[in-house]
Amino acid sequence: MALYGAGGSRWAMTERGRRWVQRDATQFQIGPSRMHWDGQALVVDIDEVTVPIPRRLRGRVRLMPQGLCSFNAALDAQGRHRWGPIAPCARIEVEFDKPGLSWKGHAYLDSNEGDEPIDAPFHDWDWSRARMADGSTAVIYDVRAKSGEDRVIAQRFAPEGTATPFEAADRQGLPRSLWGLRRGIRSEPAGPPATLTKTLEDTPFYVRSTLEATLLGERVTAIHESLDVPRVVSLPVRLMLPWRMPRRS
Repeated sequence: MALYGAGGSRWAMTERGRRWVQRDATQFQIGPSRMHWDGQALVVDIDEVTVPIPRRLRGRVRLMPQGLCSFNAALDAQGRHRWGPIAPCARIEVEFDKPGLSWKGHAYLDSNEGDEPIDAPFHDWDWSRARMADGSTAVIYDVRAKSGEDRVIAQRFAPEGTATPFEAADRQGLPRSLWGLRRGIRSEPAGPPATLTKTLEDTPFYVRSTLEATLLGERVTAIHESLDVPRVVSLPVRLMLPWRMPRRS
């Protein structure tokens, strides 16, 4: 769980062993946190302790899909890594008492899965999603493999869940992150150049940002992520990860 706001960010990502996990047809629980489907919404109850500064992170998120999506795409040539939105157009209600905050808005839910570690086929990627004026969601996955092959997946998802491919524009470079991470976005040249508005998460191997870009003829606000895979598996990062991702066996 990552929260960003005027009161500062809070982060919790604890890895827990099998004894902490319970699941059945309607719920999935890991330690003190769980998610379940109540018939209309995915309800996520969160009760965690943040790192590196230990603070309570406790609240509830309700995500109401406008429609469910069956789209699925391979991210690599062998099809061993796959991505697919579950609810690309959704509404969300957030209520937290630790810290005390709440809001409502639009949301997005997707899934990634793989049959091997991500450092086997990938070198790096950029990912972005943007809400369009008609309520649809446009997503671009811009993947670069170790083999030198580029794979670009560009799909527009209607509120009811249907997917329509579109032609992504050429890649435009963005300012490097504080850790020197390269990032880029496929923004159309017909509009103003893409501009970085805020960096939300800045780590040695991953950066999450918000930016303004031109997409399908519209000026949009996009959530953007960049990942550098060689850095993920580097020894310094592996030594640093337990400080951000503690383990409970």
